[in-house]
Amino acid sequence: MSKNLVIVESPAKAKTIEKYLGKDFTVLSSIGHIRSIVKKTKDGTPPIDVKNGFKTQYEVDPEKRKVITELKKATKASDEVWLATDEDREGEAIAWHLCEVLGLNPEKTKRIVFHEITKDAITEAIKKPRTVDMRLVEAQQARQILDRIVGFELSPVVWQKVPGGKSAGRVQSPAVRLLVEREREIREFEGSFQFRVTAQLTHNGEEVKAELPQRFDTEAEAQTFLESLNGADFAVSNVTKSPSTRNPAAPFTTSTLQQDANAKLGFGSKATMAAAQKLYQAGKITYMRTDSVNLSGQAIAAAVSYIKSAYGKQYSEVRKFKTKNTSAQEAHEAIRPTDMATEKASSNEYDQKLYDLIRRRTLASQMAPAKLEKTTVTITISSRNEVFEAKGEVIIFDGFLKVYGGSKKDADILPAMTNGDKLALIEATARQVFSRPPARYTEGSLVKKLEDLGIGRPSTYATIIDTVQTRGYVEKGEDEGSPRDIIALSTDGSSVTREIVQEKTGADRGKLVPTPSGELIADFLSDHFDQVVDYGFTAGVEEHFDDIANNKLARNTMLEDFYTPFHDLIVKSGGIDRSSVGANREVGTDPKTGKPILARFGRFGPMLQLGDTDDKENKPQFAPLPAGARIETVTLEQALEMFKLPRTVGETKDGKVIKANIGRFGPYIQIDKLFVSIKPEDPHTITLENALELYEAKLKAEAEKNIADFGDGIKVLNGRYGPYITDGKKNAKIPKDTDPKSVTHEQAKDILSSAPAKKARKRISAKK
Repeated sequence: MSKNLVIVESPAKAKTIEKYLGKDFTVLSSIGHIRSIVKKTKDGTPPIDVKNGFKTQYEVDPEKRKVITELKKATKASDEVWLATDEDREGEAIAWHLCEVLGLNPEKTKRIVFHEITKDAITEAIKKPRTVDMRLVEAQQARQILDRIVGFELSPVVWQKVPGGKSAGRVQSPAVRLLVEREREIREFEGSFQFRVTAQLTHNGEEVKAELPQRFDTEAEAQTFLESLNGADFAVSNVTKSPSTRNPAAPFTTSTLQQDANAKLGFGSKATMAAAQKLYQAGKITYMRTDSVNLSGQAIAAAVSYIKSAYGKQYSEVRKFKTKNTSAQEAHEAIRPTDMATEKASSNEYDQKLYDLIRRRTLASQMAPAKLEKTTVTITISSRNEVFEAKGEVIIFDGFLKVYGGSKKDADILPAMTNGDKLALIEATARQVFSRPPARYTEGSLVKKLEDLGIGRPSTYATIIDTVQTRGYVEKGEDEGSPRDIIALSTDGSSVTREIVQEKTGADRGKLVPTPSGELIADFLSDHFDQVVDYGFTAGVEEHFDDIANNKLARNTMLEDFYTPFHDLIVKSGGIDRSSVGANREVGTDPKTGKPILARFGRFGPMLQLGDTDDKENKPQFAPLPAGARIETVTLEQALEMFKLPRTVGETKDGKVIKANIGRFGPYIQIDKLFVSIKPEDPHTITLENALELYEAKLKAEAEKNIADFGDGIKVLNGRYGPYITDGKKNAKIPKDTDPKSVTHEQAKDILSSAPAKKARKRISAKK
């Protein structure tokens, strides 16, 4: 073992760093966190003792025991241990946990940090070691303790009081509330329409597009205007040209990277951070969790050198950006390439796309502004007082647009025109345009909103968005929209024609849409735990974490100030009437049975109920809500249709009955015990032909899944993660050097018997 042991978080990072250090250094990885707060203590005492200074019990992750054993052995064999975990609070906490578990003195053990994994950065860090910063550790502890307390005390209340409620988180809950509020704004939006008039004209054979600045409220007004254009003359009355400049944006922070990767590449926050993590560990970019827009002098010099060499001196302009967030540390840097000249950073397509985005944004930040000239031409109408306006834009000097932001569609370039020039009308159109409701959040725009409100920090955005979807409170929309009729009037200068065209409206594909369960939990928390979902309060807690890190606030003082009023609300929650949460709504009466039909929340979300639960002789029937319907809006007609399911579609060739229905995961057909998804088909209308086609496809897939069946319950199957052996109770991986098709019955038995027992699923029950 070498004299020096360096411990980092990831194996990939360890390999990269080991290349830069000499033979006197060994680099090992902790593979992330090694300890977490105890889930359940042996003696039944709380893992977090709120009465004794929030004393917290930790336990080593069972999967990390082997790693810890290796690290302990390496520590004893080394003269010096260097903790080189990430430079944020999480990394600082991991360094402290390593000291605790490995028996190192945090006041003496060397701690090094670096913003990029390059030889210069590593060498410089080794020259300037420090010790574990307990202020940062306590700030991370405060966040972790607070989140555990909220989850531990609030989630049982949610399980007991909210139908279908899963859990509630301190930071995730305000995010759900944001999405619910936006969805309700959209529902309550009362759309209006106007008629927008555009014209195509010609000037000396060149086409000119123009628009009427004002709009008409009625079809009659629009038609009258178009009719007045018949036989009218058009002339240029004014041409104005105005120079303008467009400046580049600052280099990426974690938030802006997620926003742009979502908008330009279609990446979700989780995918963006995973790709960035790999690029960082490979030494290609600087640390990817930061809220600083600062660039080091060395980075600026490298960017300037590359820009001058690749594009010319006129494209270079040094800029220093100031971070708006006062808690951001200017010593940290924005996300940037470690080598500005490197164009290829990864063989992985997605990682390379993200790297290219980061590189171009960084270079653009040190480039000259784009110079543009905007032209507005006013066109008079001989028969009207209104005027058309034609607008164009010419890029005089592209500047930073050469590398970033130039992909947007440029404005029309107008032909040269002067006052008095005549134009001829090709066609004028008055098209009905509807006002739009507020836009649903994308992952990128939600990150921006959370950042604007001060909720969360760079390291938490991706987790917040992933968690609310995992809990089933939010989902990605899949609706492409529905057609809407639009009135379009047009004239070629002789007569006006009218036609009805269609456009898509209401699309939510890729947008974040709250589920009924998300709406219910948001309402419940707003009514009874406003502190948890209040935006200002949640942002204030984040600032308190910053204060702890900056030694302005004691950890326990902050925790006590939060916990006391929060716990009082938990105590009072015992008086909340469960029946008042997500109250039932009577939709109407079933004309056949005379029984009431209710719309209500059940264990798996909103549903319909036919009959009364108090009727012991006749149990009620249940059905899901129709697609797109809500408890507040579902009609009796819609409900009656749902109780027509399951519907017998027909029979298979061998006489098996095919039934169509809707379940938790959408519409399906059932043949014996086989269930087949029929999305996007409707179970009310799916034909026998289509059902048989989907059934045959399912049988084929099942056949391909079954590699071998030995008849006694033991099978060799093709699974999601590759081939495996199962007896229905226990699964076992097939060794990589073994052909799954060649596995014998005896081999299958042996592999199963030597495989570890399947872990039992823990059932969490709420305390009564």
